[in-house]
Parts: sequence; C-alpha cells; structure tokens
Amino acid sequence: MFDKIISLENLFDAWTEFKRDKNNKKDVAEFEIGLEDYVFKLHDDLKNQAYKHGAYVSFFIHDPKRRHIHKASVRDRLLHHAVHRIIEPIWNKTFIFDSWSSRKNKGTHAAVKRLQKFGLELSRNHTLTLWVLKLDIRNFFDSVNHKILMDILKQCAPDNRLLALFREIIESFSPGLPLGNLTSQLFANVYMNRLDQFVKHELKIVGYVRYADDFVLLHPDRELLIECLDKITSFLQDQLHLDVHPKKIVLKRYAGGIDYLGYVCFPHYRVLRTKTKRRMFKRVNEKNFSSYNGILQHCRSINLQAKLLEVVKKKDEK
Repeated sequence: MFDKIISLENLFDAWTEFKRDKNNKKDVAEFEIGLEDYVFKLHDDLKNQAYKHGAYVSFFIHDPKRRHIHKASVRDRLLHHAVHRIIEPIWNKTFIFDSWSSRKNKGTHAAVKRLQKFGLELSRNHTLTLWVLKLDIRNFFDSVNHKILMDILKQCAPDNRLLALFREIIESFSPGLPLGNLTSQLFANVYMNRLDQFVKHELKIVGYVRYADDFVLLHPDRELLIECLDKITSFLQDQLHLDVHPKKIVLKRYAGGIDYLGYVCFPHYRVLRTKTKRRMFKRVNEKNFSSYNGILQHCRSINLQAKLLEVVKKKDEK
C-alpha cells in the first residue's frame, strides 16, 4: 500500500480529485503553477522517508455549531488525498455496514433511513414498544488517543514505512485529530470501529446506527439498553479513552420521536428538526434554495417547502 500511495500516478490522480471545486483558491492556484516540481519533490521525500508534515492554519466555522478547524498546507492535503484514495477502499471492507459517516454511498440521509428501517423491523411493524438509546462522544476528535490509534493501525497495516507515514500525519497535531484533515475522517472510523464491533458482536445489538460520534441503539427491552449504556461507557473509557457526553444521553420510546442527524424520526415519518428549520428560514436565498429544498425532500415537508419559497421571493423583492 505504501508504494501505491507514493507513486507518481497516485499523487497526480489525488491532485485531480483534490483541486476539484477549489480552482478559486489562491493557495491551490499557486501550487498548480509549479505542480510537477512540487509533486516530484513530495514523491522523493516520501520515498526517502524524509517527508515532514507542515503546520496548520486555524479558524472557526459555524455549521451550525461553532467548530475549530485546522487547515493543512496544499502539499499536506494532497498527501492526505493520496493516502485516502488507496487506504479507504481496503479498510472500508472491515467496517460494519451501519457505520455511516465519511463512506461512499452512505451519509446522514441514508443513516436516518436505516434507523427507520430498524424501527419498522424491531417493532414488528410498530406492534411492539420500541426503545431508543441515543449517545454522543464528548469532544470526540480532540479526545482521540494517538497511542491507541497507532496500536489499532499496526493491526491494519503491518508495513513499517506506512506506519511511519501515519505517525507523521497523526502527530502533526495535538491533542486528538484535526477536523480539517481528510485522513482524520478515515482514522476516526478506524478508531470507532472498535466500538462498532463491540456493540454488534459482544452486546449483539442488531439495531445500531453510528454516524461519526453520534450513535443510536434500538431494542424492545428498556432495561437491556440501560445495561448497554453502562457497558458502552466502560468500554469507551477503558479501550478508547473516550467519554459518553453525560448531557446528551437520551433514552425514550421510539414512538415519541427521536432527534437524529437533523431530523426527528417517528415510526411512520420524519420531520425537520426545529433548530434546523429556523436556521434554514434565516439563511435561505435564491442561490441556496435548491440545496435547502433538497434537504426537505427527505422528510414530511410539503407545507414547509411552500413557506420556504415564499421567504425567498420576499427576500428577492427587497
């Protein structure tokens, strides 16, 4: 895998993928001017194991939560893409089906649909009371332990050259993993795969859906889910040095609706979360209307779509 990652073919292919939708970025345009020289130099550094990850630029975004993003240089981000495009398809096969973040043909909408599919099946077409346990990891990316992550990676990739490259990327930032790195999403799935395997094979929970650090368990037995909470809390602390967010533990009947990934899911339908709805009306305009309207296609929203269109028309008139 290491030789494939550092090959000139892969580096140039990674560049093509990386620069997509970034043609108006100054740093990307400047890098492209000397592209061949930069790529050949990166290849040589990697081949001679002389590559050193650079520093990060720090800034904040709101999506809608305030998040601290750390952006690497174009050279380093190119490497992240080169690593990801070779490693991800291989490691993807080791992940459970119900890991839904940062994977092809997955995503938030698919995760929500999967949750409702479990709801239908486990409640026997809504004839049984079904309980949902919703959990969240506190400060997940900041809390990823480098040593534990490297120990996991050693089992996934025995090549010492590859492990040295992983270590260079991982230890370029502390504590945890930077939100801005493409490789961080992959390493996060590798890290949380330990939890996924524990829930599916040790706790034997069929109704389990995880998106990043936000996950739900569905089961007809409320007491069993309480036991699962204790076991998951202990497992995360002991094995991954992570903590369940104490203020985000939700245990309730599925029939009452479960707030997950921007939607509130009920047995027969789902609606948009109230906070998301308010943010949408505040930010919508003619340019982003189709994007917001696309979100509404995944839930009960006929009246909401009409109101959103009215808001756009009024803003245009002003």
